[in-house]
Amino acid sequence: MQNEQRIDAQDNELIQIVDAAVAEAARLSGAWLVCRLGCTQCCIGPFPINQLDARRLRRGLAELAVRDAERAQRVKERARQSVARLRPDFPGDPATGLLAETEKDEERFSNFANDEPCPALDPETGACDLYASRPITCRTFGPPVRFGSDSVGVCELCYDGASDAEIAACEVEIERGDLEPKLLEELHGDTIVAFCLAVE
Repeated sequence: MQNEQRIDAQDNELIQIVDAAVAEAARLSGAWLVCRLGCTQCCIGPFPINQLDARRLRRGLAELAVRDAERAQRVKERARQSVARLRPDFPGDPATGLLAETEKDEERFSNFANDEPCPALDPETGACDLYASRPITCRTFGPPVRFGSDSVGVCELCYDGASDAEIAACEVEIERGDLEPKLLEELHGDTIVAFCLAVE
């Protein structure tokens, strides 16, 4: 129990660091950043999430179930339906939802289920039902943010007409130190949102 609380506290610290940096990138970007409620392009197609993201999502779903049981049930049902569709071609262990780590499987994943919506996405409102608990990838997608030497990517819908120099002027580096890597030493294996949320 103490270990769980420590992990959650350190994850909260990580999220504060990430969110503050992304807010600064959004401030610098101004009108170039067009992300808004209902823009769901980045919510289509699964992507790998680590076990820290998965813990956060499951905790968020449990909290949603207390506040709005029907909404939480809809998220779970979308996750179950998604897993049923994805399981036959899943590039990993379809029993556990863990992604395989071979180069061949990573290549398979790059073309895997690109039209599958995230089960946390409410198809009627275009809102994320687990927004406060979303993975790091979701938090950082859109503005130009960098983790160390990682390359910077921006949403193709944003920065329309911006030069490389204008985009670079909005860039922010997220300095998470060794916080996330240390936590991930204890939490192994990547999965996807659907498998994470379909677990009872």
